[in-house]
Amino acid sequence: MTTLQAKRPIGTVAFAALVLVAAMISFGRYRGAMDYYEQGILLASAAGLIWFGRFWPAMRRFLPLCGAIALAAIELYDRDLARGSSNFFLKYLLASQSLVMWMCVLFFLATLMYWVGLLRRSESSLSIASGLTWAAAAASLSSSLVRWYEGYLIGPDVGHIPVSNLYEVFVLFCLITALMYLYYEARFAARSMGAFVLLVISAAVGFILWYSFDRGAHEIQPLIPALQSWWMKIHVPANFVGYGAFAIAATLGVAQLLVSRGILTSKLPSYDTLGEVSYKAIAVGFLFFTIATILGAMWAADAWGGYWSWDPKETWALIVWLNYAAWLHVRLVKGWRGNVLAWWSVIGLLVTTFAFLGVNMFLSGLHSYGGL
Repeated sequence: MTTLQAKRPIGTVAFAALVLVAAMISFGRYRGAMDYYEQGILLASAAGLIWFGRFWPAMRRFLPLCGAIALAAIELYDRDLARGSSNFFLKYLLASQSLVMWMCVLFFLATLMYWVGLLRRSESSLSIASGLTWAAAAASLSSSLVRWYEGYLIGPDVGHIPVSNLYEVFVLFCLITALMYLYYEARFAARSMGAFVLLVISAAVGFILWYSFDRGAHEIQPLIPALQSWWMKIHVPANFVGYGAFAIAATLGVAQLLVSRGILTSKLPSYDTLGEVSYKAIAVGFLFFTIATILGAMWAADAWGGYWSWDPKETWALIVWLNYAAWLHVRLVKGWRGNVLAWWSVIGLLVTTFAFLGVNMFLSGLHSYGGL
């Protein structure tokens, strides 16, 4: 047995123990504020994190680091939200909005370095880009944890898990897309893919900056009645695993189309590798989007008395689901490969984007509260 193999069980057990201790402390402190459903979510989250750490060893370092950053910010706040504007470290480093700004800078720098590494075929530049992406993802997750705490500092009736509006879910999108990409980057040893995947993350970062400075969206607001439900805590994250996966597949579809035309052929992974990563991303995304759709139907039954009402948002969610179900069917059953599926993944992201943003902007319905 090698030294690395011998260390893995110890790391897995240590991480599992850390997660269980954190879950028990959370349960002890906040049990009175949680109903049975939320207690179940806490238990399931702990089990999921333990599995995640076993499945992807990098998480055994990443998640504790993010937790430590969030705990440092909580300690500096000392139960006083006003310290966010007076304490140097909170104001410039550890307050949720400060962390989001660092996230934006780091993602932009990562995108630049990925393209430098791709065009110059520089492994050192690609390695730096990968490190910057990890740092940006850490800032993203830490910012969400700190924002969650800041909401409760404003008031017990204001605090909520930060997945309730476009600002919060775009930060979540950046986090999930980056982590999924980093997993595939390591799995396929293909860092040059990041030049394309980070473009869509940078586009989301651009939206976050505009939405923050033009609309003041970073200000924490109380939940509207329609969102005051524990269903939100599981429905929204599951949805965004799907969105992130579909975004990765689309950007790699673009890369695949370029390689098919002889562009960047010597600098990108092979045509087949790009297609395989796209397939795996869509398969994972479809699974989570299916789960999210089922959870959404259950939430609708709880909130509005019916599982399905053909609301525009629900209808377009069904269109997205059918689109990727058909994509997987023709690949797995019909054996299709190549440019047709690459183009399909690109168009699929446009359909998904309209379902997520366009419906709320141009159509009215029960989900109109999600508009810009």
